[in-house]
Amino acid sequence: MDVLSDVLLAVRMTGAVYYDIDARSPFVAQSPPTDAIASKVAADAEHLIAFHVLTSGSCWVEAVEEPEPAALLRAGEIVIFPSGEANILSSSPGMRGQPDMSQYYRPVSEALPFVIDINGDADAERCRIVCGYLACDSGPFNPLLDSLPRMILAPVSSRSWGWMTSLLDTAIAASADRDAGQEAMLAKLSELMFLEAIRSHIDGLPPEARSWVAGLRDRDVGAALRLMHGRFAEQWTLDRLARDVGMSRSAFADRFTAYVGVPPMTYLSRWRLQLAARLLQSGATTVACAANTVGYQSESAFHRAFKRHVGVAPGAWRRGVVRVNDGVSGAPESTHRAR
Repeated sequence: MDVLSDVLLAVRMTGAVYYDIDARSPFVAQSPPTDAIASKVAADAEHLIAFHVLTSGSCWVEAVEEPEPAALLRAGEIVIFPSGEANILSSSPGMRGQPDMSQYYRPVSEALPFVIDINGDADAERCRIVCGYLACDSGPFNPLLDSLPRMILAPVSSRSWGWMTSLLDTAIAASADRDAGQEAMLAKLSELMFLEAIRSHIDGLPPEARSWVAGLRDRDVGAALRLMHGRFAEQWTLDRLARDVGMSRSAFADRFTAYVGVPPMTYLSRWRLQLAARLLQSGATTVACAANTVGYQSESAFHRAFKRHVGVAPGAWRRGVVRVNDGVSGAPESTHRAR
């Protein structure tokens, strides 16, 4: 079981490329926090991740509220803001601007991406930036979001860069002619670029790193995660998991918790609830069926666990999601919202 892919599917990650920016210095482009624009660009998203890909030239990038100094972004690199915080792209470090809120909307009569020219010195180096967003569920349980830093700057591998930029150019060029499917192509490409950046981030983590993503590459923690994701409905115990990964019970529990942040059985319970929430979200599954599918032998135990972690009973969650999907207001909301 590919655990990272499993999580990305379960949290319903979808992408969109919004801007194709051609800039020459001096320039500054400031983006607002994604929670300020989510309702305008992706109304049904619980959480928005912002990303920028530099296809030519170089520029500086920094988070507005981040105390860290600006970082140099070069062609072939992608920067991601998993928490969706306000950020700045500029020709020189320390520059500040104001986001143009009128630029953030989901177009009806025109195709994405929006093409933006920022004209500086005509003789200055051209900087081309492709910007977009990735929508995903933040709850009931998204282990990936919780384990990523506020900003990730990662190179796109040389083996992927060629075909990625070729597809970007093809899809963006097609947008001018309203070619069928070009927005879908860009959406899928943005998801692939995000995955490429996360893989690069994982590969670059130091040996002492401790997080869920770091655990994916650890032999023992990674093996346990693959077991829990691949066979989530089995009646796992701590002893059985430890035995299957070849560790003592106490050593396994300590190592897993050090990486993932919660004990193994807590993680399994939360992952089962994430899967159950998505099943209930379809509206075609009963609470009893969802409970059985994810491994609960008692519907009452599932009901208690779901309400404790999600904040509402599973039946209320199911009714609320169905009402939202049908366009009816007043649905109950989970207490686990986007950060």
